[in-house]
Amino acid sequence: MNKLSMLLEKTLNIFMAAALAIMVVLVFGNVVLRYFLNSGITWSEEMSRYLFIWLTFLGAIGAFNNKEHLGVDMLIKRLPAKAKKVVLIIGDLLMLFVLILILDGSWKMTLINMDSTAPATGMPLAFVHGTGILVSISMGLIIINNLYRIIFNKIKDEDLVQISESEELIALHSNADNAEVYMDKKEEKQG
Repeated sequence: MNKLSMLLEKTLNIFMAAALAIMVVLVFGNVVLRYFLNSGITWSEEMSRYLFIWLTFLGAIGAFNNKEHLGVDMLIKRLPAKAKKVVLIIGDLLMLFVLILILDGSWKMTLINMDSTAPATGMPLAFVHGTGILVSISMGLIIINNLYRIIFNKIKDEDLVQISESEELIALHSNADNAEVYMDKKEEKQG
């Protein structure tokens, strides 16, 4: 299961890097063409917009998998382990419900726009609305895996708080710890 997860994460990262690279080339190329040749690629802006939508949604999947979305965990950190599990299960079930709503809406929008095409590229607009389907299914599978791990005690107690601290906060804590150790050593030398 872990190897499959790593493979999917690498694939996701490759798609995001490719989308970003194509966006940069299209936008930069269009700027150069407009500046020097007074012309441009007509479909460049539209394609960049669609790639940006896909990049954003794929990034949301990656951030969700790595627990990098914003959250508030002040209360959860203070709860006992069993209460943390209950809160996580309730939170995951609520997120699963919202993802089912997103899947339903995205599916309907995809079907409605199956015959509609984008003006410049001629691509079906279902390509854009399909992002919601992919995101809701992917995040739903991640949540189901999390629920399985929580319910069957396959998760460590320290992993029950599923919010990662930001780098700035981690750096602040490490600087404060370093300063505290420095002060302790200084007091030992003096006293």
